[in-house]
Amino acid sequence: MKKVVKFGGSSLADAGQFKKAGDIIRAEESRRYVVPSAPGKRHVADTKVTDMLYHCYELAEQGEDFASALGDIRSRYEEIARGLSVTLDFAEEFEQIEKNFSAGAGKDYAASRGEYLNGKIMSAFLGFPFVDAADVISFDEAGNFLSEETNRKLQERLEAMDCAVIPGFYGARPDGRVQTFSRGGSDITGSLVARAIHADVYENWTDVSGFLIADPRIIHNPEVIETITYRELRELAYMGASVLHEDAIFPVRKEGIPVNIRNTNFPDAPGTLIVEATCRKPKYTITGIAGKKGFAALTIEKAMMNSEIGFGRKVLEVFEKHGISFEHMPSGIDTMTIFVQQDAFEEHEQQVIAGIHRAVEPDEIVLESDLALIAVVGRGMKQTRGTAGRIFSALAHAHINVKMIDQGSSELNIIIGVHDRDFEAAIRAIYDIFVNIQL
Repeated sequence: MKKVVKFGGSSLADAGQFKKAGDIIRAEESRRYVVPSAPGKRHVADTKVTDMLYHCYELAEQGEDFASALGDIRSRYEEIARGLSVTLDFAEEFEQIEKNFSAGAGKDYAASRGEYLNGKIMSAFLGFPFVDAADVISFDEAGNFLSEETNRKLQERLEAMDCAVIPGFYGARPDGRVQTFSRGGSDITGSLVARAIHADVYENWTDVSGFLIADPRIIHNPEVIETITYRELRELAYMGASVLHEDAIFPVRKEGIPVNIRNTNFPDAPGTLIVEATCRKPKYTITGIAGKKGFAALTIEKAMMNSEIGFGRKVLEVFEKHGISFEHMPSGIDTMTIFVQQDAFEEHEQQVIAGIHRAVEPDEIVLESDLALIAVVGRGMKQTRGTAGRIFSALAHAHINVKMIDQGSSELNIIIGVHDRDFEAAIRAIYDIFVNIQL
């Protein structure tokens, strides 16, 4: 078995966290390929090394003295190395960084040094060979990621290596200039390495024990999702859940490699397993709940709307003309409602309303603001009768008025519209009925 293990910034913030990561890696021989992030915060008032590097480079760009700022960064790494009894020549590394900062190597180069130096420490700590991501992660001249070229380079480099440390977050353009990923960071690198070596599992170690059924800021101590499919994950992420970015999922999804989200501080916890498909029955009818506030709903009424060919297209073209995308579009025989992001809509609301009047000559247009959308997602809903009824019952019991309900054809999710003011109460009511009160 081969595993790729990626450790986030909080998992490598200091020597103590590094030791935990080392214990995890050594606990299983299958954990052969390691992708480290830059050191994160050691405590609430601390600063991430990546932010320190950005600040240091800004000073260099402005022609100011950045020696002290760079010295603080060096001290962070020296402290980690001392705590691990690792010997590294930081003087040479930081002389090169200082030279490149002075020469204007770029913000991407500056930020990438966080992962690069942590990779050097991890390599020395584990005794694994170090592979510079700039040699194997490819971008074109414009900074666009080259997926297939990267996969080929990674395969060629790692084919003969039983183990390796590959720092996350960055690669290089054809001329050697360092380029960072705009989104997903080290998560993407871990996914790319997993794809290249045909890993059995991609373990993503962080400071949480997996994905939670609901937002812990709303639900006290929500349960962890044991297994989730990529489709469920996408639905929850779209509605605002804090999960892995799609760019970090795609390489392993393409290869059918499962992702396991684990907690460095509680390594015995199984975490959340992300899979393409599974026969495993979910613990609850629902897999997760997520939502967002700040929507507006524009309802168009017109008699015999259903018999007017092209009606929907004409309406949506008005929104398109003003650069406004819609979130949901429930409709009836004589009505159509368009849910849009309120912030984006407000700037053009009068032009849109006038445009709809000209395009389809409606009988009436009703505009409602300050709405929230909540997604109840779960593969278990397909085999369970009365899911929508339980949602309505829970919301009615909580005295919450439902403005909209929309179920996808896949029966994987149900979208509920409520007033912004009822958002948190609605999520608590839905969580209670499916998790705390099981039938």
